[in-house]
Amino acid sequence: MELGEILSDALVYPFQNIKALIVYLILGIILGIAVGGTVSAVRVGSMANNALTVIGSGIIGIIIALFIGFLITGYQLDIVKYGIERSNGAPGIDIVRQFINGVKFFAVYIVYMIIPIIISAILAVIFQHWLAGLINFFVSLIFSLALMMGQCRLAKTEDLFYALSVGEAIGDISKVGILKVLLFIILIFVISFVLLFVVGLITQWNTAVGGILLGILGVYLVFFNGRATGLLYSDV
Repeated sequence: MELGEILSDALVYPFQNIKALIVYLILGIILGIAVGGTVSAVRVGSMANNALTVIGSGIIGIIIALFIGFLITGYQLDIVKYGIERSNGAPGIDIVRQFINGVKFFAVYIVYMIIPIIISAILAVIFQHWLAGLINFFVSLIFSLALMMGQCRLAKTEDLFYALSVGEAIGDISKVGILKVLLFIILIFVISFVLLFVVGLITQWNTAVGGILLGILGVYLVFFNGRATGLLYSDV
């Protein structure tokens, strides 16, 4: 698909799936309540010098936040998958499968991010000047793009090892076209920035309305970005 087709489809996709938007928004609200409640409980426990309350609240809060966070991530992967399949539908909640996929993506993220860190550390020892910084930039860029491909590979197959095939993921970049991928990222950033800027202006006018719109926009951008990413990968 051409970038124009991808972006025009992705922009209207969230409006075609309002129920899914609401589901995702509810998950985000639950996550926010879990994190906020944990922070408050830890603060109260600290003020009361109750170590048991602090530790207990912290552990429970972290477990709840991780569970919901992984579930949300798995849901995002399904949005990408629907884009890859060019399906106009939207995912429903599948708690176990989406949670497991969320954990898988966390592992994928760690692997794709730790490799450039290791390479950067080695280059810093070898070169110790601006050349190392330049090489590090390009290495980080390539692996960031490869992570996008890895995300799509996981969304498409739900196969962790398929997603962790770093060499093949880098090869997918060339299949899509590196210039197309870079332009895609730039356009996604510009569109997101413009929408956030508009909501920011509304927030200055009315904080309450702006805050609500900001939350809705955040969910919209997740759907927009996931849909666009899936469509971009659909030609691979």
